[in-house]
Amino acid sequence: MSMMRINYRSEILGRYVDVTVVYPTDRLTIHEAGDRVVANPADVKKLSPYVPGMKFQTIYLMHGGGDDDTLTYRYTNAERFAQDHYVMLVTPNIVHSYGIDTAYGVKYQSFLAEELPLVIQTLFASSPKREDNFIMGYAMGGNVALGTALLHPELFQTCVDMSGGIGMTLDTEALKKELDSAHFRNGLYRTTFGAPEDQDTAAHNLYNAVKKNIAEGKQLTDLHIVCGSNEFIIKRVENDVRILGELGYPVNYIVAEGYDHSFPLWEDYIPYAMDNLLPLKNAPIYPE
Repeated sequence: MSMMRINYRSEILGRYVDVTVVYPTDRLTIHEAGDRVVANPADVKKLSPYVPGMKFQTIYLMHGGGDDDTLTYRYTNAERFAQDHYVMLVTPNIVHSYGIDTAYGVKYQSFLAEELPLVIQTLFASSPKREDNFIMGYAMGGNVALGTALLHPELFQTCVDMSGGIGMTLDTEALKKELDSAHFRNGLYRTTFGAPEDQDTAAHNLYNAVKKNIAEGKQLTDLHIVCGSNEFIIKRVENDVRILGELGYPVNYIVAEGYDHSFPLWEDYIPYAMDNLLPLKNAPIYPE
């Protein structure tokens, strides 16, 4: 694999931001098929040539709260599994932002939806087609993936939300109660989402967004939600699944038996998603 960490000035965030980008280069060759000498002869049939203008399917992989763009790759084998599927990975450092346009003025959702895909597709060999773009995340990042996919269904073919039970929600009244609770009232959560009375019309109101998108007949992102059976956020997750169903939004809900809110779940379900949930081509996309 080729892993790089770029640092560029985000116009929307108004600061320099780190982004980890992973390329599946180990099975690419500059030689004609069969001419490359490899340590393992079985690998020869898996090689694909470098061709100018080639593109890759891309997964935007969102990190958890308190993490950064590197920890995902230090705590899981996401890089290796991406190699197996010839897919790019993109992980921006979105700090503890919950992926929304925050009440304190920094527009992380606008960054994720309007700027980051354009930058990645301009600077890297990332396919711009919706069918080739996916968003996935764990913990806070799972919620960010869910929210971004529901707010901007035109961007991603498929979303996989793993353990994303804190942050954006389809249940606006539940979010209001959280923001007014003693646990959240004076902390970052309240500072980020704003006052309870602002939630009905907030840009991150997922209920409003889904209802509007369905009414307008928009093509919806395929949605998979994974939650461990022992996770403390499972009731909140299942409440969102219920509301999505009531709105007419199809959801594939997976209960991971025996898992709690920790990296063993995400380590196992990142490859599961690549193997079973994402429509990956398992090959580079060559120019016609």
